[in-house]
Amino acid sequence: MNFKPKKMLIPFRYIIHLVGLFLVCLSSFLGQAQVISSPDKNLSLQFELSANGVPTYQLSYKNKAVIKPSSLGLEIKDSPSFMDGFSITNSAQNSVDNSWNPVMGEEKTIRNHYNELVVTLAQVQNNNRYIRIRFRLFDDGLGFRYEFPKQNDLNYFVIKEEHTEFQLAGNHKIFWIPGDYDTNEYAYTTSKISEIPSLMKKATIPINAQQPIQELAVQTPSMMKSEDGLYINIHEAALINYPAMSLNVDAENFKMSSHLTPDAVGSKGYMQTDTQTPWRTIVVSDKATEILASKLILNLNEPTSYKDVSWIKPMKYIGIWWEYFVAGKSTWAYGKENNVKLGQDFTKLTPNGKHGATTERAKEYIAFAAKNGFDAVLIEGWNVGWEDWIGNWKEDVFDFVTAYPDFDVKAVHEFAASKGVKIMMHHETSGSATNYERRLDRAFEFMNENGYDAVKTGYVGQIIPRGEHHDGQWMVNHYIHVAQRAADYKIMVNSHEAVRPTGLNRTYPNWVAQESARGTEFEAMGGLAPEHTTILPFTRLMGGPMDFTPGIFQTDLSYYNTGGKQRVNTTLAKQLAYYVTMYSPIQMAADIPDNYNRFPDAFQFIKDVAVDWDNTYILEAEPGDYITIARRAKGKKEWFVGGISDENSRTAKVTFEYLPKGTKYIATIYADAKDANWNEKPQNYTVTKVIVTSKTVLKQYIAPGGGFAISIKEGSFRAMKGLQKI
Repeated sequence: MNFKPKKMLIPFRYIIHLVGLFLVCLSSFLGQAQVISSPDKNLSLQFELSANGVPTYQLSYKNKAVIKPSSLGLEIKDSPSFMDGFSITNSAQNSVDNSWNPVMGEEKTIRNHYNELVVTLAQVQNNNRYIRIRFRLFDDGLGFRYEFPKQNDLNYFVIKEEHTEFQLAGNHKIFWIPGDYDTNEYAYTTSKISEIPSLMKKATIPINAQQPIQELAVQTPSMMKSEDGLYINIHEAALINYPAMSLNVDAENFKMSSHLTPDAVGSKGYMQTDTQTPWRTIVVSDKATEILASKLILNLNEPTSYKDVSWIKPMKYIGIWWEYFVAGKSTWAYGKENNVKLGQDFTKLTPNGKHGATTERAKEYIAFAAKNGFDAVLIEGWNVGWEDWIGNWKEDVFDFVTAYPDFDVKAVHEFAASKGVKIMMHHETSGSATNYERRLDRAFEFMNENGYDAVKTGYVGQIIPRGEHHDGQWMVNHYIHVAQRAADYKIMVNSHEAVRPTGLNRTYPNWVAQESARGTEFEAMGGLAPEHTTILPFTRLMGGPMDFTPGIFQTDLSYYNTGGKQRVNTTLAKQLAYYVTMYSPIQMAADIPDNYNRFPDAFQFIKDVAVDWDNTYILEAEPGDYITIARRAKGKKEWFVGGISDENSRTAKVTFEYLPKGTKYIATIYADAKDANWNEKPQNYTVTKVIVTSKTVLKQYIAPGGGFAISIKEGSFRAMKGLQKI
């Protein structure tokens, strides 16, 4: 017998009740804290809304608080802000584990492994306008950003300020430079967070084109160490179409918050959906070595879209540069005049007799480069306009194609080509970005016509458009535009005085390096503290490669009889170590060739050291104190080690586990002599050859303000005969 069940009719009012009950339960569920852990379970992120709908997050590492509950949000001009009144409408989690190969870098392969939480937040009171906050938790830290999907009630908006908070767990030790809209070229101050207010005035020394932030603020990357042994680094990744972030400091409550660079009218950012902010990054570990090893910032940047990257190559170069700072015999300018204009007849200038970028001088540098195996020569001051280039806020300063009368572009190019050496172009803009953009294509065409495939750009001075800042949204977009346009001409870019890097060398791999910090030139303008370069890798270099311009052998600058007593505050051996500890795929041997001829055995290390790497091993590190790094050269069985110290002497522990087991290698050790010191006998060093294996442990002395460098290569039985095995 067939039996058919009767249909049950549920009154419509009960359906509405059940749907309502379901939505209440769903809302309650979504309103609960959302938690994810890093792949290794050491890091834990918690996100939730406060009672009035304010987004908050907190971060812990091995059950220690890194960031206590901190609010998130953005304040908008002439529109309701993204600060409160939110409800969670969706929450999704995801895990990613893949690898990629950088065009150039410290590692041949980089693992990209994270757990992700994406929370969608709606404001009912604003027609359910919504945003997303995306969190990615890696083993080495956290990245998060705000996302603004395209929607009917959100097309264009102007940011008044971003209010991302970082509520720290204590009064950490911090390595900091003052917040500034236009320069990163400050010396670092080491203090407690609570001490920043009393030290800010002393730390804010005058620098060209300076625009200090009026509120109490520091720049990123901001490196800290907690009393319970956590190392914490706050920065940003993928800075595109957005102003750079500094950090407001609440010194009493140990809290930091985002401070965006304004534009000429005080706005912080102009946004059009679909869009997003840069990633806010927090790298954390209980080992300082793991901070330096982090690739979180690179991983948060998008892969390059370039179809052909074969023309992007590492290089080692020399240049007509350092003699302008110290030797007193050369200048960028050709004429004695101090009032020149583009288009005038520069052959009628009165020669000052000290112009450095002459045809003959360029040929001397090219010959030296060819003899010693360098890839390129940088020539600064070759082009007209240097007589009054700085301090006048002048727009049409350089045209980037017209040479001074004593510099023959064609002759220099032909001589360099005959020697197998490239010429690196120099484009100083004096901060006039409008002038540079107008002339950019013609400048790059000129480079292609004359065999230049790399350019060093500069932005010394106040920015034009007037009122804009080096770190504002307009200039951020300018730097990227230059990199993209350069790629169209297959040109590599090394920018100076630009916004600090945020890992964009992954997306734009022809943007090979930047300065964007207090580099070697300041050794001739007041000096760098011996600890400076033990801090930079934990701060400035977290975002990308730095063109630090190392290799100064004549450290006592009174040698040049210019009347000054300035000195480079390192030993000679420490200058060698920089080629390993200060990563860049382009490295300059910055000193004058005559000084390298005086120390040929030490110069050998600069000639030998690689600039592109398959593997990097951070052996020892403590910010402000010391760093020891080993690297394997790209595609070779060659390794190089560099170790540096602050003003104190120390004994570094150098291990060699990364060497293939069962094989002996010849290690050439360039070290401080026992009587060396950064300010006394800095040029005293030793060169020793020994045999090492993967089991070797070397105890290496470092002088005050000193360092050491080691090259490790395979050797024949004959070459090893008589060498000591450590």
